[in-house]
Amino acid sequence: AGLGGSASAYFLQQHFGPQVQLDVYEAAGVGGRLATVTVNKQQYESRGASIHALSLHMQDFVKILGLKHRREVAGKSAIFSGEHFVLEETDWYLLNLFRLWWHYGISFLRLQMWVEEVMEKFMRIYKYQAHGYAFSSLEELLRSLGGEAFVNMTQRSVAESLLEVGVTQRFVDDVIAAVLRSSYGQSVLVPAFAGAMSLAGAQGSTWAVEGGNKLVCSGLLKLTKANVIAARVTGISLHSSEGRALYQVHYESTEGQGSAFYDMVVVTTPLHPSRSNFTFENFDPPLADLPAAFQPSVTSVVHGYLNSSYFGFPDPKLFPFTSILTTDTPGLFFHAVDNICPVNVSAAFRRKQPQEAAVWRVLSRQPLDKAQLKTLFRSYYSVQVTEWPAYPRYDAAAAKALPPVVLHESLFYLSGVEWLASSMEMVAVAAKNVALLAYNRWHQELEKIDQKDLMHKVKTEL
Repeated sequence: AGLGGSASAYFLQQHFGPQVQLDVYEAAGVGGRLATVTVNKQQYESRGASIHALSLHMQDFVKILGLKHRREVAGKSAIFSGEHFVLEETDWYLLNLFRLWWHYGISFLRLQMWVEEVMEKFMRIYKYQAHGYAFSSLEELLRSLGGEAFVNMTQRSVAESLLEVGVTQRFVDDVIAAVLRSSYGQSVLVPAFAGAMSLAGAQGSTWAVEGGNKLVCSGLLKLTKANVIAARVTGISLHSSEGRALYQVHYESTEGQGSAFYDMVVVTTPLHPSRSNFTFENFDPPLADLPAAFQPSVTSVVHGYLNSSYFGFPDPKLFPFTSILTTDTPGLFFHAVDNICPVNVSAAFRRKQPQEAAVWRVLSRQPLDKAQLKTLFRSYYSVQVTEWPAYPRYDAAAAKALPPVVLHESLFYLSGVEWLASSMEMVAVAAKNVALLAYNRWHQELEKIDQKDLMHKVKTEL
């Protein structure tokens, strides 16, 4: 019942109609990774925190559910090398531009043009989906958007691609590394497509849902009247009925073990032992194991006083930043530190002064030990730690094939999309694709699947 499951339920109902019966299995709470933690009776996003302005499905969900964008509270960012700030944002847009140009020449313009070109092609997916087109593999989806060049972007690193378009090594080491560490907790070796999506989020305007992003999940499930079953799926076995596949889902709940039969199943949890340990039975040939390694990610929400002198500001009153990204420096034990706002931001809300105790979110690979907490904070009232295998280990994936979308006739796999890029919108796009694919296959509308030259087709349909 995270975003993948709730968006799939919504899109399946949209295409198959209100008579379709939808069951969603969830062992933990609704919302999945879109989780919040409570500090001083206020809720804060602990994980999936921001949504890109171009996330059209997420924008739609918010509109349909009558939710609101959270009020933005301005703040400045900086990039820290472990010893000093390599780049500092100011209140002046032109001064920021000048500083970027002074430090890095036209690298930032080249970056912008590269990201914009990728995003412009990626945005074609909304047109295709609006016309009912679907893709049976991630490679086909990429080809339809940007040809072989997009497929190749999953096989080579973002650093390599940027150096090729004239971005300097220094810009890659300082700025690109900092953005990828704060979004994926990984280096500039992540594939170019995942990197482009992350960089688009860093340079575009982002937003969040008033009351918490997880309200999208609970809202979609309520809207579709999906039946949420509090249970952990342990296996899926294949049966056949009148020439069609029938799937038996086995589960474990507090009441014991159970099972149910379905015409279609969408797996919206990553198929990896660390994430979902369930078995597939009676499949001939057996379903192949999906190679996958996950990047451990730790979020620490700390209520306390930032140690500004560690960042070169002995007087905490003068510390100007609300967000600190870091370069890939050996021995630097955190990826990013943010002064975060609660999920409900009233008109009267103001950020704490830098010398006051505030709520900070620290992203790191390992849980912070006492000495590290002491390095970052003069003192603190509370620390809440969330450990999760958040993202695919992208550098390990570069040479491998992408995971399948279709595991069997009407058995679909949603989470493979994260091997392209991991964001709320990518999951929503994948959910819409799976729903269209399921619908088109069920009704034998094969001309709507994996079509070539879609841009031309869509234009003539218009």
